[in-house]
Amino acid sequence: MATLTENANWGTELWDQYDNLSIHTLKGIDFLERYGHFVRDRATIESEYAYKLRRLVKNYQPKKKDEEDYQFTSCRAFKALMTEINDMAGQHEVVAEDLQANVIRELTALVKDLREERKKQLQEGQRLSQSLQTQIESLQRAKKAYDKAFKEAEKAIDGFQKADADFNLSRAEVEKHRANMAHKTQTCDQAKNEYAVQLQQTNQLQRQHFRSGLPEVFRQLQDLDEKRIKNIKNFIKGSVELERNVFPIINKCLDGVLKAADIINEKEDTLLVIEKYKSGFQPPEDFPFEDLSKGGSDSGSANNLNNIQLGSKIKDGGYTVKGTITGKAMKKRAGIFNIFGSRGEDLSELPPNQRRKKLMQKIEELKTKVTQETAARDGLMKMKGVYEGNPALGDPRTIESQLNECSHRLEKLQQDLVRYQGYLDEVVKGIQSGNLTNSVTGSPRLLNGSSRIHRNSGGSAAEENSLSRSASDSSVTNTTLNNIKRSAPGTPQLNHGCSNSPESGLGTSHTSLHHADSDQDQYDGNHADPESEYYEADVLPAIGICRALYAFEAASEGSIPMAQDEELHLIEVDQGDGWTRVRRINGEFEEGFVPTTYIETSLFNT
Repeated sequence: MATLTENANWGTELWDQYDNLSIHTLKGIDFLERYGHFVRDRATIESEYAYKLRRLVKNYQPKKKDEEDYQFTSCRAFKALMTEINDMAGQHEVVAEDLQANVIRELTALVKDLREERKKQLQEGQRLSQSLQTQIESLQRAKKAYDKAFKEAEKAIDGFQKADADFNLSRAEVEKHRANMAHKTQTCDQAKNEYAVQLQQTNQLQRQHFRSGLPEVFRQLQDLDEKRIKNIKNFIKGSVELERNVFPIINKCLDGVLKAADIINEKEDTLLVIEKYKSGFQPPEDFPFEDLSKGGSDSGSANNLNNIQLGSKIKDGGYTVKGTITGKAMKKRAGIFNIFGSRGEDLSELPPNQRRKKLMQKIEELKTKVTQETAARDGLMKMKGVYEGNPALGDPRTIESQLNECSHRLEKLQQDLVRYQGYLDEVVKGIQSGNLTNSVTGSPRLLNGSSRIHRNSGGSAAEENSLSRSASDSSVTNTTLNNIKRSAPGTPQLNHGCSNSPESGLGTSHTSLHHADSDQDQYDGNHADPESEYYEADVLPAIGICRALYAFEAASEGSIPMAQDEELHLIEVDQGDGWTRVRRINGEFEEGFVPTTYIETSLFNT
C-alpha cells in the first residue's frame, strides 16, 4: 500500500483517471445516501418500538373493575413498572426524533449538495477536456495541411529541376515550372508556420489542462469525497451521542423498576387479603346432642331438628337451612330489590367486615363532599355580603338561587352522612357483640346472644328458635336494634303503631320464622331441584296471615300483585331486603314477593 502523505492529491497522482474518479465519487455519494436510509430505518424502528411499548403499557393498564386489586404490593409494583416502561418508550421516541432532526435531515441535505457539486466539477472537467480535444484536432489539421503542402512543394521543386535540365523545353515552360515551384514552396512555408502555431497552442493548452485545469477539478472532487467521508464519521458519532444522552434517563427508569420491585411485600399482601375478604362472622358453635331417651325432650328435639335441618347440598359446596334462601336464590331475588331506590344503600348484602369497610369509604366520600359544599356555600355567602354592601358590584338576588341550591345539596349530604354513620355504628356493634355466625355453613346465627323472640298475637308470648339468615342480612334482621327507616320513595305513610308502621319496614312481621306443626316442618327427604328459582324446598308451609294495606302492581320478576285489604298467607318474613314472600289464600296456587311496607302481618301461634 502506498504511503499516505498530507500533500497527496488526485490532481497529480490520478491525472489520467478522470473516468474512475467520476465513478468513485458517484459510488461514494450513493453510499452516503444508503447510510442515510439506514439511519432513517433505524429511527423508524425506534419510533415503532416506542409505540409498541406504549401500546403494551396501555393494554396492561388495570381495568376499572380490577382497580381494587391494585392495593396489593405486587400489583402496585407492576403498575409502577409500567409507568417506567412508558417513560422508557418516551426516551426511544426522543432518539427517533433527534435522529430525524439532527442526522437524517442534515444527511439528506448533504447528499443533495454533494451531487450538485460533483455534477458541476464533472461538467468543468468535460469542458476542459473538450477544449483540449478541439485544440488537438486543430493541430492535426494543421499538420496534415503542412504535410500536403510540403509534398507538393517537393514535387514542384523536382519538376522545375527536371525542366531546367531539359534543353528541349522552351524558356517559357521552364519559367512556368519555376513559378509553380515558388508558389508551392510559399504554400508549404505558410502551412509549416500554421502547424507551428497550432502545435505551440496545443502544447500550452495541454500543459494547462493537465497541470492546473484538470487537477483543480480533481482537487474539488477530492474535497467533496473527503467531506462525505468526514460527515459519515460525524453522523455516526452524533447518532451514538444522541442515544447516549437518553441512557441516564433509561437507567433512572430501570432504577424505578427496581424500586417498584422492592415495594413488593408478601406479608403485607397477605394481610390485605385478610382485610379484603374477612367477613366478620364468628365460627359456628357445636351442635348440641339431643338425648331422645330422656322424657320431655321430644318436643325440643323436634324443634331443634326443624330449625337446623340441612337441605340439599348446593353447587358452591355450602348448605342451606330448610325454609331459608340459599346464596344462589339470593341472587335470583336481586332483580326485585331495586324497585325502591333506597334499598341496598346500607350495603347489608355484604358480610359485616366488608360492609364496615364500604361504609367507611362512603362516609369519607360524603365528608369530602360536605367540606366542598360548605366551602362553596361560605364563598357564596361572602359574595352576597359584598354585593349587599356595595350594590355596584352586583345584585345579591343573583346569588340567592345558587345559595339555596348549595344549601339543599349540603343538607342532603349531611342527612346521608348521618344515615351512613348510623349504618356503620350498627355494623360495628354487630361485630363487637361477637355473636354472628357464618351462614354459609348452614349454622344458626344468633342475635344479641338470644335464640328466643316474643310474638304479639292474642296477647300471648311464644318463644322459638330463629332460623339463620345469610351474612348479607346480619345488619337488618334485628330491626329493634337499628331503628332504620326503610319505606320506599312514594310509599303512603300510614301509622299503624310502632310495630306496623310503613316507616319501620316490617309491619307486624317478626325477625324469626315460626314453624308449623311437626308433620309439616319435619324434613321429608324430598330434595328440591338445585336449579330451583328461589328455594331448596318445593312448597313452604304458611307461617302466618298478612293483609294488604295498599294495592300493589307487580313490576318485576318474582313479585305478585295484590289488592287493598286482600288477605294472603305469609310464607317467609322480610329478610332485610324490604320484601316479604306470600301466597294467595283462594284461587290458583300463586306465590311471590310483595313490599313489606305495604302489608301488616300476624304470625300463627304455636
